[in-house]
Amino acid sequence: MTYLKDNGLLPKLQSGFHAYHSTETAVLKVVGKILHALDAGNIALLTLLDLSAAFNSADHSVLQRLQKSYDLYGTVIG
Repeated sequence: MTYLKDNGLLPKLQSGFHAYHSTETAVLKVVGKILHALDAGNIALLTLLDLSAAFNSADHSVLQRLQKSYDLYGTVIG
């Protein structure tokens, strides 16, 4: 985590892996933006993707390159 933070590799708006940011804060942010758009008379559209099985289809040679490039090991790389 220190490496990722020190090198700016985590997006500012990412909720996971940031202190005081959780699933709840992410949901509140999305709901707030939708309600703000609707209050302004705009149309709001939310698309959700389930990527829970995405790791099973990952190219493991890419994961190995990430491991070498970013020095990631253990559960981070899977």
